[in-house]
Amino acid sequence: MEKTRFETGMENLRRIDGRGGEAVIQSLEQISPDLGTYIVEFAFGEIYAREGLSLQEREMITLASLLTAGGCEAQLEVHIAAALHVGITPEKIVETFLQCIPYTGFPKVLNAVSAAEKIFPPAQPQI
Repeated sequence: MEKTRFETGMENLRRIDGRGGEAVIQSLEQISPDLGTYIVEFAFGEIYAREGLSLQEREMITLASLLTAGGCEAQLEVHIAAALHVGITPEKIVETFLQCIPYTGFPKVLNAVSAAEKIFPPAQPQI
């Protein structure tokens, strides 16, 4: 039996975001359950299910897109955590943000770095 888009989407959401993605969908259950369904079915059941890009590449594109859009810091935090979850290093995330400076400007990159600072694991003391 073929999986539904929702089932595929939930599998991808768990692979990408772990518990964080499920929390976002659950937070929508009272106010707009349809929005949660659309996110799962379309973004994760259709777009993330496509071939051609790895999950890491998809998350880097998502980070750059959210940074560029601006005003998406809450979603940026979720996707920074997702990027870490799929194996992207904090250094590569910051480098992705720095690449955006010539195209989007310092304020949006500063906002993204600030969001990352909330999500990154605490730095280890230098010895």
